[in-house]
Amino acid sequence: MFVDRIKIHVWAGNGGNGCASLHRAKFKPKGGPDGGDGGKGGDVIFEVSPHTNDLRTFFYTPQQRAKNGMPGSSQQKTGKGGKSIITPVPPGTVIYQTNEGAKTEPDYDEDGIPIEAEKPTDDIDEMIQIADLTEIGQQFVLAKGGKGGKGNMNFKSSTNQAPTEFTHGEPGEQGTYFLELRRIADAGFVGFPNAGKSTLLGALSAAKPKVASYPFTTLRPMVGVVESEGYGRVTLADIPGLIEGAHKNVGLGHDFLRHIPRCSLLLFVVDMAGSEERDPCEDIAKLRTEISLYDDLLAKRPWMVIANKMDLPEFEENLKNFKQRFPKVETLSISAEKGDGLEELRNYLQETIGNMAK
Repeated sequence: MFVDRIKIHVWAGNGGNGCASLHRAKFKPKGGPDGGDGGKGGDVIFEVSPHTNDLRTFFYTPQQRAKNGMPGSSQQKTGKGGKSIITPVPPGTVIYQTNEGAKTEPDYDEDGIPIEAEKPTDDIDEMIQIADLTEIGQQFVLAKGGKGGKGNMNFKSSTNQAPTEFTHGEPGEQGTYFLELRRIADAGFVGFPNAGKSTLLGALSAAKPKVASYPFTTLRPMVGVVESEGYGRVTLADIPGLIEGAHKNVGLGHDFLRHIPRCSLLLFVVDMAGSEERDPCEDIAKLRTEISLYDDLLAKRPWMVIANKMDLPEFEENLKNFKQRFPKVETLSISAEKGDGLEELRNYLQETIGNMAK
């Protein structure tokens, strides 16, 4: 099961209460105040880890709760701090603050009539992005634990030698958040189902995506690494096949499209042989339209076309027509199935991605 979007609830630990205590000993029957402070509540922390690749953890534990701080005690002893929880998340995790508050009592207007609370929304466009976690080891404190209360030893003064007052610990932060995973890769394969994207990723890298002769065998983005001489590395994302209307969330449009903005180079994989009875020229036109309608800035990213299935009969004629219609579009011919043209593609990726990084 692959999980890349999920709502969670978090509670940081409450601070422990301060202690009100007066020192009593055999030869000090009227000792001064010695009540210690309460311990701090634990935090809820996310840490980017290379050992997880989706948000499945939160499917089973959508409620994240840190420990409360312990109360202070006599002899000026500070309570033990509550244990924080550090939860691993994959690179590319985006955190949104929802509009679901922690209040349980309604607010009232000046006439004493309850004010209708704002209804929660699952529309991500109406949420506030508070973090974008991309670097391995990066930590983000999602909810801070409450401060511990003060013991009565803090309230001693020249006019109050035996105070009994203390303060309670502060409550920890809490809230409802929405997590979204956006795959991180240097370049992303974009294309219609059965264009050969998964086969190509498997041929270029050690990734093992599911490959079959029917569409939509890829239901989640896969990432592979292409190694080259000189220790060069390029990461490639196989974005599941788009369909017309994806920008309107037709099919699983937005579930797939949201991974593309992470890619600095877009690789449009086209079945140039038309083996699925599709017109390659119409395919690229529709794909570019879907990208543009989803995000106009994304459409301005560097891109090129990978003309796949050069081993099939109709390839040459279709490629000739394609170049006549799109003479300025950079095109590389390959056969992902046979391995033809892959070395040229590897060199292109290393050079292009390398120049972008400079």
